[in-house]
Amino acid sequence: MADGQLDTTTVQSALKDFQDPETGRSAVQLEQIRDIQVKGNEVSLTLGLTTWSAPIWNDVETQLKERLQGQFPQLTAVNVNRVVHERAPQPLGEIGVRVKSVIAVGSGKGGVGKSTMSASIAVGLKRAGAKVGLMDADVYGPSIPHLFGVSERPQVVDNKIQPVDADGMPLMSMGFMVPPGEAVVWRGPMLHGAITQFLRDTRWGELDYLIIDMPPGTGDIALTLSQLLPLTGAVVVCTPQEVALLDAVKAIAMFRKVNINVLGMVENMSGFLCPDCGKRYDIFGSGGARAKASELDVPFLGEVPINMAIRELGDAGKTSASFDDPALAPTLDAICHQLVSNLANSAAAAPPMPQLPVL
Repeated sequence: MADGQLDTTTVQSALKDFQDPETGRSAVQLEQIRDIQVKGNEVSLTLGLTTWSAPIWNDVETQLKERLQGQFPQLTAVNVNRVVHERAPQPLGEIGVRVKSVIAVGSGKGGVGKSTMSASIAVGLKRAGAKVGLMDADVYGPSIPHLFGVSERPQVVDNKIQPVDADGMPLMSMGFMVPPGEAVVWRGPMLHGAITQFLRDTRWGELDYLIIDMPPGTGDIALTLSQLLPLTGAVVVCTPQEVALLDAVKAIAMFRKVNINVLGMVENMSGFLCPDCGKRYDIFGSGGARAKASELDVPFLGEVPINMAIRELGDAGKTSASFDDPALAPTLDAICHQLVSNLANSAAAAPPMPQLPVL
């Protein structure tokens, strides 16, 4: 390829259709690419990215550099000053919660590590730099308070519930409302009311992501959520064996029936690496979720092996510390990265129109 003319105008032209990962719209038009300067065969510019895309910031910067180096082979350096671009979320649905992406994490059955994965995804997104809230919609069996080691009862200020803070991440759960060991015995309408109150009456603040830990099975919580606000989609957690996959397929069918997009599958308890001999044992099998995801045309987000540290940290209320474990962090980070990357790809393929707030 012949060297193209290198100046501010040609650099801006080369980047005119470079997309903001959150919106899928031109980053140049949104003034997220600015301050372009050319000195000899070097280009310097400012790239503003929102905290929503924090898990893939490095990817976006790499893509921008590759775009310019492909257009201008004579380039010897591309210097990117990456800054945070502020963009407030718009109120969602009739609830009006201010969040950019609402992601439900579900499973077809209990005991597959759904709550642990919900908590891990929320922590992973937050550690990457996103603003994240976590809501425990598993009213009958709330696990989120225990996983984070918090138990205080939320306070009500100015008719708004103040969510419990877990290292800067707001949490809401029925587990904060009832004494330990007490069962919640409710019919559907009361369940609907509780979920509505958690969403509408909680002071969530402005969030990039609200992760919702769903109850296991195919109950009416998904229907309630689909009526209250537009969900970005759902992540389905399962284990590799066929008996678990049967129920995961039902969970996917449920989400699709209520028009909730399935963002991907996670295979939990995928093999055990013996710490003594280094041999891998596929206790529950391996690869079942990946194969089923391919069969159902659902993205596969990753697999998490059986690891005693996950269980020990969860039991101790220190789920966040999983990301300090060098054996666990890469796996969990990769799932968060793939999830946001898939969302960005969807935005790029069909960028949403800018929304105007309702007055």
